[in-house]
Amino acid sequence: MNANESAVEFASVSKTFDGKSFAVRNLSFDVQKGEFLTLLGPSGSGKTTALLMLAGFEVPTSGEILIQNKSVSGLPPYKRDIGVVFQNYALFPHMTVEENVAFPLIMRGLPKRAAIRKVRQALDLVRLASLGARRPNQLSGGQQQRTALLRALIFDPVLLLMDEPFGALDKKLREEMQIEIRQIHKRLGNTFISVTHDQSEALTMSDRIAIFKDGTLQQIGTPNDIYENPSNSFVAKFIGDTNTLEGVVEKIDKGSCLIRLEDGHVISARAGKSIELGKRAVLSIRPERLVVSQSATGLEGRTNHLKGRVRDSIYLGDHLRHLVEIQNHENWIVKMTGGNKALSISQDSLVDIAWNEQDCLALDCRT
Repeated sequence: MNANESAVEFASVSKTFDGKSFAVRNLSFDVQKGEFLTLLGPSGSGKTTALLMLAGFEVPTSGEILIQNKSVSGLPPYKRDIGVVFQNYALFPHMTVEENVAFPLIMRGLPKRAAIRKVRQALDLVRLASLGARRPNQLSGGQQQRTALLRALIFDPVLLLMDEPFGALDKKLREEMQIEIRQIHKRLGNTFISVTHDQSEALTMSDRIAIFKDGTLQQIGTPNDIYENPSNSFVAKFIGDTNTLEGVVEKIDKGSCLIRLEDGHVISARAGKSIELGKRAVLSIRPERLVVSQSATGLEGRTNHLKGRVRDSIYLGDHLRHLVEIQNHENWIVKMTGGNKALSISQDSLVDIAWNEQDCLALDCRT
């Protein structure tokens, strides 16, 4: 990834379909050349509208979109040098794999024989070298997905756009394809932009993630930044599992703060940028950062302690998930990896839960 070259720029882009409500509002961000960026958010958050405007299938109401520092206003989709992979793959059923992949080359004037020759050399990239003569209905879902991907990449576009590319695949195959496309991206170095509502997909594949809500960009950053340092309570709750408590900000000092809960407990936490002294804040604590015990043993040195009652325990193979009632929150999640100690906590047990200040983030509860 070249951090000095911009592949895409959204400059104050807004889109309204009815002149009243906005599907996208004042959207501004850059995508660097060679980057894998995922647009992530719930249904109706504006992520797909942003992708469609970039592809040229929708026109911004205001603002400007630039590709390689050139405005694409008024430029039709076929002149934007963009490859697109749709959720349903959009393969031609009457064509073979080779013919499907060769189609964009032929449409750009390359003779059919030369196009097929180039395709055959490229099929090995997506593990389809032996399947070039098959038609789409003779392929598995993963093979169809790889065919659509290669067709979108074969003409070396400046951008590859993917709209929910794994929606038609089962969970195991979806996870395998996420890794495969990540590896293809690293080998080729093209700029990829994908749209999804799947958090784990975004975390697995992306160099950066852009979080959308109600047509606005909430945060953009690396998977680690987004997960560890969410900019607001929406991002904290949307990315991965998190446990929350609310209280009043009692003290702020050099990146740390104290939050007093309704029952009088005082919790020390990292201070988010938007919290204010005397105002309410929401605490976000990731389940894997918690330690739980039926005694105080093993909890020494932790800065925060609360008591709770185990309401249920779910065995998930690689970890055990305890659902704990704490501070009137019925389903606090505690994730524990294996071990007899973790497995020995029975339902309805009273437990001590502890965590450190750096594993707890205080955020403005209004966002």
